[in-house]
Amino acid sequence: MLKHNLALALLAVLALSPLTGQADEAPLRVMLQGESSSQLSTLVELKGGTVTHNLHIINAVGALVSRQQLEAIVDSPLVSRHIDDLSLTPPPPVQEACNVGGALELDFDKDALHWRLYNKGSDTVALETLRMHWPGRLGELRKATLDGTDLMPGQSLPPGPDKVELTVPQGIEARINSEHLLTFQFSHFKGSPPSIEQHEIDLEAEFTGGCVTELIPGYAEYGSDTYYPTVSGAAELHQHGVTGRGVAVAVLDSGLWEHENLTRDTRGRQRIAGRYDAIADIADSEVFDESGHGTHMTSVLANSGAVTRKGAPENSFMGIAPDVDIVAVKAFNKTGKGDFLDIVRGIQWVVDNRERLGIRVLNLSFAARPRWPYWLDPINQALMRAWQAGIVVVAAAGNEGPDAMTVGSPGNLPYIITVGAVTDSWTPNDRNDDYVPDFSSRGPTPSGHIKPDIVAPGGHISGITRPGSTLTQEHPDYLLNNGEFVMTGTSQASALVSGIASLLLQLEPDLTPDDVKCKLISSAEFAINRDGRLAYSPFQQGNGYASATRAVTLGKRGCGNVDMDLAQEIDNIQHYEGPAIITEDGSATLPGLSELYAGKPSAKGPSDDRRWGVKAHIERKNGPSPEEASPIDWTQHYLEEKSAIDRLARQRPAHPGKAPDRQ
Repeated sequence: MLKHNLALALLAVLALSPLTGQADEAPLRVMLQGESSSQLSTLVELKGGTVTHNLHIINAVGALVSRQQLEAIVDSPLVSRHIDDLSLTPPPPVQEACNVGGALELDFDKDALHWRLYNKGSDTVALETLRMHWPGRLGELRKATLDGTDLMPGQSLPPGPDKVELTVPQGIEARINSEHLLTFQFSHFKGSPPSIEQHEIDLEAEFTGGCVTELIPGYAEYGSDTYYPTVSGAAELHQHGVTGRGVAVAVLDSGLWEHENLTRDTRGRQRIAGRYDAIADIADSEVFDESGHGTHMTSVLANSGAVTRKGAPENSFMGIAPDVDIVAVKAFNKTGKGDFLDIVRGIQWVVDNRERLGIRVLNLSFAARPRWPYWLDPINQALMRAWQAGIVVVAAAGNEGPDAMTVGSPGNLPYIITVGAVTDSWTPNDRNDDYVPDFSSRGPTPSGHIKPDIVAPGGHISGITRPGSTLTQEHPDYLLNNGEFVMTGTSQASALVSGIASLLLQLEPDLTPDDVKCKLISSAEFAINRDGRLAYSPFQQGNGYASATRAVTLGKRGCGNVDMDLAQEIDNIQHYEGPAIITEDGSATLPGLSELYAGKPSAKGPSDDRRWGVKAHIERKNGPSPEEASPIDWTQHYLEEKSAIDRLARQRPAHPGKAPDRQ
């Protein structure tokens, strides 16, 4: 599975352009921290260095200095901390020798069906074997070709089969070195293809070099629906006029391609509230997205395109919060890499412009291996000040699972909302096959905190991205026929939760960041096995599956970041360890966890055992196990939730929604 390296920031490393002079004369890129960024700027300039970043939000500066200048600078009592290895060049990414991707969609025409293959590896490979299973109404496979070359010359299949394993004969030209087209002709294609959906066809191609690609089941229809607003509960809120209107969200990423569905809301109003290039330190001009990642995150969050079913509007939208104002902050380059000095500068700009632009939410769809305790991480230090300033911060857990303690920075910061991923197996109307995929990073954090806080849809998420961007060039197989791009990762899950936070803030503008976190974690739904134990540990699923509708109806206040003092944290008076226990063998546990969680892997796909949420658990066919092993009284929780919902149903809505105008 694609790891989506473009979604991950390699913090503290950025290759510089070649400098004149000998290698030992190259200036060092450093961060200096002390009581005052202005004092540090003066100090650097007095010693002959160059200030590159004024980071007053964390009382720091970034600078270019020689080794001799650095030694003189750090001798000053004005400097309390320095980081001097920022000029290190990251190793080049390793390209797989054999890596062939298959298009996410089959193409049908009147005579055949087609599947495009893309060689993304370093080596030219050859197609060796095709395995295919199809519904009988397609008839018999009459012909299979690769770029017009017959793959079964002289071969005849027995009459009536609906599956085949086809080995490419020796001497057939079947090399895969760029983009290629497989074509299959069936006996019942007579001028028009039979009615068929992609999930009815199983198709697998195997190549020399050992790599294999499979056709995904896919959704029934792309382009008219993105599905995750429905899965997350946001679509139901859209129908009541809850669309994020009046809330500004900052997306700190690789920039923005200004597609109409992103620059305009559902009423056609221009809604880009601000732009800032943290790499160039330029505000209020285009933040061109070379990578494509930032545009995709913004699309998940705010795509204002209307959802249709069979051509009819559904009064819901393609993004989670389609009417939010967008603040685009660019801190990641063409290849998806980010310098932590630029990231801190981007966060600083968001905080400095919070009141002017009305910024309530900051989305951070990136993660990197933590280098320091959470309170010493410069990005986390800036984010604590953002949270204190009233900005809800949502971050991706990372794509480095399934091992424990793989949650990245800044998701390791205990105060913010850290999001892992869940995937729906291309069945948006059936949650019984939703599962936490292996790539989703697991907790605990190095300081023992339970992360992620929640999980949200992050599998095969479609959205807008810039044509010709790095993402589309490196992964052409993830482009849909309608031009949308499909990505998988906790980046997408983070953007989705940022959208849910925006919906909450539209309804209740007085919510603090701690309140928003509390509403999300208190209303999320655990995955529960039939015996009443958790299907995933809290280090895998956090507090459970996020839901927009449940956050509105059942979410609570007063449970976010209790027993922690953010002001004392910022003032470096006190720091906090979480409840996790690291055992002698290096595994992580919690007090009483063995009673709550049996530790067995949960099914990746349909499950007769796992159910998401207490309602589905109690109401499951044949009921829960009569001998529940869990110490949690799920029946009592079920009755409490039902009572709360019944009370709400009898009440007049406190915030009646008005359906958005459609133009």
